[in-house]
Amino acid sequence: MTTPELHLVDVFTSDRYAGNQLAVVESYGAVSAADMQAFAAEIGFSETTYVESDASPYRVRIFTPEAEIPFAGHPTLGTAHVIREHVVDGSPEEVVLDLDVGEVPVEAQDGETGGTQLWMTQQSPTFGAELPPDELAEVLSVPRRAIDDRWPVQVVSTGLATIVVPLVDREALTAIELNRKAYDRVTGDRKAKNVLAVCPDPRDEANDLAVRVFAPFYGVPEDPATGSSNGCLAAYLARHRYFGDPTVAVRVEQGHEIGRPSLLGLRATDRGEEVHVEVEAGVDPQSSAHSLPGLTPSVRRFSVRGTGFEPADPSGTAS
Repeated sequence: MTTPELHLVDVFTSDRYAGNQLAVVESYGAVSAADMQAFAAEIGFSETTYVESDASPYRVRIFTPEAEIPFAGHPTLGTAHVIREHVVDGSPEEVVLDLDVGEVPVEAQDGETGGTQLWMTQQSPTFGAELPPDELAEVLSVPRRAIDDRWPVQVVSTGLATIVVPLVDREALTAIELNRKAYDRVTGDRKAKNVLAVCPDPRDEANDLAVRVFAPFYGVPEDPATGSSNGCLAAYLARHRYFGDPTVAVRVEQGHEIGRPSLLGLRATDRGEEVHVEVEAGVDPQSSAHSLPGLTPSVRRFSVRGTGFEPADPSGTAS
């Protein structure tokens, strides 16, 4: 049986201990679905991914601490980085991941200040319901006047639906305290469980926007950097001409309020019938690969915060 290996990376940053943490497990059918979920809950990152095939398109499964999800941005980019560096020879310019939403390509490009940047092309977005601003003001525990009435509060999805809430300034963004009862009421019957609040008032003048993202339904009270939701934001910005143009290319801050400063690059073009969306990230490897002997049938020593894995089904297929 294959011995799974664990990689830890920080996504949407070039600095150690910033950005959004990700655990990537090269599992190749050696881990059951139940153990995938148990490990994701135990390690406690926003997401943990499992690489199930060693040939393109690379089959990848994504788990939050609470549930498996069909798509998420920082796991896609971070997993593509691990595949480029550790799975496939030659660090190819493009890696294609086979996710539950379909195939998602990730392209490596030279960064403006050196290093490699990864750009993910997301699915063409769908634009859903526009929601009452007062409901989202209650969810975020901000005054109604904190929501910018020039733009709608709207559900957008590029694979994982997000409620986009435009705020007037960073003071409103910083003041957010999620009201879980109101959150559960507003999101209860909707597919959209992520709430993204955005303002045109970043900390760094070199950037364009600042955001915060909340997803307690998935066990993520606040996310340090959210590629899927920011992809939804990119589509929203282009569709509603937030900057007066159907094409946007912006730098977005996230994670400062929870001590994990992150920076995302967004590009989108509204072509009428569809919106083309790309999200960019730098990736910092926290460590080299670690074998997980606790997943093998003969050795069960490895544990994460006290909980080890049992081996998967002897057939080698993940259930």
